[in-house]
Amino acid sequence: MLKTVVGSYPAFPQEPSSVSSKIADLFGSYDRYKPALELAVHDQIKAGIDLISDGQVRGDMIEAFAGKIPGMTVEGNISKIVGKIKPLPHSLGASDLKLTINTAKKISNEFDKSELLIKGKFNENFKGVKGIVTGPTTLVLSCRIEGFYDKDKKDDAIIDLAWALKKEVEYLEEAGAAVIQIDEPFLSTGVADINTAKKAVEIVTKDINVPVSMHVCGGIGSVFNDLLGFKVDIVDCEFAGLPENIHALESSNLRGKKIGFGCIDTKKEEVETTEDVSDLIKMGIDLIGEENMIIDPDCGMRMLSRETAFAKLKTMTEAVEWLS
Repeated sequence: MLKTVVGSYPAFPQEPSSVSSKIADLFGSYDRYKPALELAVHDQIKAGIDLISDGQVRGDMIEAFAGKIPGMTVEGNISKIVGKIKPLPHSLGASDLKLTINTAKKISNEFDKSELLIKGKFNENFKGVKGIVTGPTTLVLSCRIEGFYDKDKKDDAIIDLAWALKKEVEYLEEAGAAVIQIDEPFLSTGVADINTAKKAVEIVTKDINVPVSMHVCGGIGSVFNDLLGFKVDIVDCEFAGLPENIHALESSNLRGKKIGFGCIDTKKEEVETTEDVSDLIKMGIDLIGEENMIIDPDCGMRMLSRETAFAKLKTMTEAVEWLS
């Protein structure tokens, strides 16, 4: 079974310390987040992850987009929509994705020669990097609307944001993303319009040639069948922190989708045992078959300590190896 991460990893941006880095900082060319990204990549590969991320080390999943996309802004800790949302003329994440790919290749040559899809099926021996965007519905519903859009009718903002994110996704695919992940945690809350969200995701993914995953954390019992109707290849949910989510798999028609099977609780510092993780994965296998599962943590790991995050990833990969 392919092993991946949802995205974020504990970040440790570094201030310049050497003479060369201080000179670079003086001229505005020193990147405090590059060492954090490289550390996240190193840890993921060392832990045995196949499909890695850049660690999303540059900040919050909302502010990272709201602070840069035209028509949006961040003031204090509040993300806002202040005008008509438009695509950026450049990518937010392509440079980090390229750096991740190059860093991974230096650590392991396996990241330089494998293909994710073989005759339409996922290659379990694949090694690669996913590109991640926060979904349009989650972004809009996380923002305060102060301009251009009707506060009570957010559909127009969601659709405009979908077109803006589509451009970002195109940049990420061109930069070498093996999978595109769209984070839409708001789809499990009951406040999102599922039909609008579905239309928006279809816009974001239109003409994308790599597989697309949609991550939805939270309780998915009432919306799981709706999620399976989205135009994505993988529906990723949490099953460790919310074990009741497993019941959503019992009578569902997967419609050809793979399930991202969250089996590590990212809300707790306590590291699971390999036995507990393998037992949970076995439950998923019994319900939908291991050929339909991609293994990952419940959610991002930013709030954990580095030691705990690494230990959890290592436990997860060992559990998969036990079952192989």
